[in-house]
Amino acid sequence: MDILLVASAFNSLSQRVYAELSDQGHRVDVVLASRGADAVRAAVREARPDLIVAPMLRTALPEDVWREHTCLVVHPGPPGDRGPSALDWAIAEEAPRWGVTVLQAEAAMDAGDVWAAESFPVPPVGKSDLYRGEVSDAASAAVLLAVRRYADGSFKPQPQSDPGIRVVWRDFFRQERRRIDWENDGTATVLRKLRGADSQPGVLDELLGREVFLHGGHPEDRLRGRPGELLATRAGAVCRATRDGAVWITELRPRKCSGAPAPFRRPAASVLASFPAPSGVAEGPPRSDGGPHWLPEHTAPLELPPDRSTWSDIRYRRHGDVGFLAFSFPGGAMSTDHCRRLLAAYRYALARPTPVLVLGGTRDFFSNGIHLNVIEAASDPAGESWANLNAMNDLVEAVLRTTDRLVVAALGGNAAAGGVMLALAADEVWCRTGAVLNPHYRRMGLYGSEYWTYTLPRRVGAETARRLTAEALPVSAAAAARTGLVDRPVPVPAREFTAETERMAAALAGAPDLGRRIAAKAAARRADEERRPLAEYRRDELARMRAIFFDPGASYHALRSAFVRKLPQDPATQTVTGGAR
Repeated sequence: MDILLVASAFNSLSQRVYAELSDQGHRVDVVLASRGADAVRAAVREARPDLIVAPMLRTALPEDVWREHTCLVVHPGPPGDRGPSALDWAIAEEAPRWGVTVLQAEAAMDAGDVWAAESFPVPPVGKSDLYRGEVSDAASAAVLLAVRRYADGSFKPQPQSDPGIRVVWRDFFRQERRRIDWENDGTATVLRKLRGADSQPGVLDELLGREVFLHGGHPEDRLRGRPGELLATRAGAVCRATRDGAVWITELRPRKCSGAPAPFRRPAASVLASFPAPSGVAEGPPRSDGGPHWLPEHTAPLELPPDRSTWSDIRYRRHGDVGFLAFSFPGGAMSTDHCRRLLAAYRYALARPTPVLVLGGTRDFFSNGIHLNVIEAASDPAGESWANLNAMNDLVEAVLRTTDRLVVAALGGNAAAGGVMLALAADEVWCRTGAVLNPHYRRMGLYGSEYWTYTLPRRVGAETARRLTAEALPVSAAAAARTGLVDRPVPVPAREFTAETERMAAALAGAPDLGRRIAAKAAARRADEERRPLAEYRRDELARMRAIFFDPGASYHALRSAFVRKLPQDPATQTVTGGAR
């Protein structure tokens, strides 16, 4: 069928629905609802779709569109749930199970007939992680089922007036409900509030006399202080005391001031360092790690004891002959500091005698490449872009030059740009079937680096590499496996990915041909180096990237600024397919 996707943003779910519908042979075009009702109407007239699907909408479809065409809307709540903050309420009320409903658009919000619905358990994770994991899995299954039912022509959608559907209206989840009472809220309550707003909109709070939004929340088992007191920093996060414990907050976003540019999320410690020091504390420059000079840095060992319950964005553990280097950075973005610390951890892992090393293996993002928010906040964005890219290249090169063991990249979630190339530097790529890959740089106006001109053609061939980078389209895990981007799709729910990765890694380490594979890998690397040294790939890629970074007129700078501030971009940069509207 010809299907038109209407989405407020081409976000992770919209990309997954686009990729998986395309995999099934449908011709899928996309129009962004953020461009306005007239743009949606124009797209409908031009595409003349058999079906319209809206996987993610913040505004209603134009009435003339849903009256004249069948429009299926994805609602992140079970049948009968209505309102704009479904997931927020599910987390706040600690629902053990939740659901996704595909319903037909009509005048009343979320009130249309039900074409499909899927339920799922709600794990104790942040809203954005839940959205990209369990919600995405359920939404994908429900959309594909609804499309099959529509194509069949015999299915009759279920009206929500059916007695079996309990209709519940839930209001917009406002900041008043999110606000933390540091004197009285226990750690569990604080974590629930933070997790319910981790990506958007954040929890409005006050720090050092400034209003900020708090993003991300993780428990801390040892540090203690007066409720609300800032206790320490670690890897860009800040630790804050609760009534009965403490939590780590990974990012902060200052509240917008009148006339000022739109603020954006950044590592919490660096935001604090930009504020005046507390009363009675002398001013001083930020520490070398970017944190405020007056707040102590509290590090955590790479190998945490199993009885610890604390936050760390990089961890190493060893199970028999397998080493696991897990990392999880907010939004999948990797700053210069992230890359350098991960490289140090990688070298630590290489010093352990394991013939198999697994990178990643956690749920949610693997990596999205360089950290555009940190770059945008830098006093010299071009210089920080250059430093960040070189640090990313150093990490990828270390993986490529590892010849004494097999390295596996285990992608539990999405990856993009340099994050995909980090995965491709490994010997095997394992990818959860719900993940979406974006193996390109074009939408940020970049040529790309991280040795992509070596690793991408090596895996998929020169012609497919050219197509992937030029078309700049999302790729499903299944399509990635067909092209060679992925070696092993892993068909498990997000909550089971780590355990399944451990099982697969143990089997790999016990394979009788492991020694032969490691020897063959080393020989292939020597042969590739003789044909063309890695240094030449890096030199040529960086020459192209340097020219972009240090050109004030390059589109990268405007695209980056709009991206981090979530501002509307030029429609030309939002074209999703060659025939998309």
